[in-house]
Amino acid sequence: MPIRPGEVYRADLGIAAKVRPVLIVSREDASRPRDLVLAVPLTTENRGSQYEVTMPRVRFLREISTANIQGLQAFRPAELQGPIGRFESGAMAAVKAALRWAMDL
Repeated sequence: MPIRPGEVYRADLGIAAKVRPVLIVSREDASRPRDLVLAVPLTTENRGSQYEVTMPRVRFLREISTANIQGLQAFRPAELQGPIGRFESGAMAAVKAALRWAMDL
């Protein structure tokens, strides 16, 4: 099953032994050379920095969430639980812009 950008999964981030939602930001690629996908964690805490993107309210998450761009990390697909939902391309545009800014691309 392909993992697509904008999808939200649950993953163990090792933070207080909790499984948290993560937003897939890597491109869909059936022939990627490594079995990895990139994701940023979603949190309810927003500190007001350019490394954070407030996401639209969606029914698959209890509260309005913030994409924490600084938390970018790679996961093996087997480590992900879900998908539990998906953000539309309009919401992803702001995340992509924040990623470009954070990495000075």
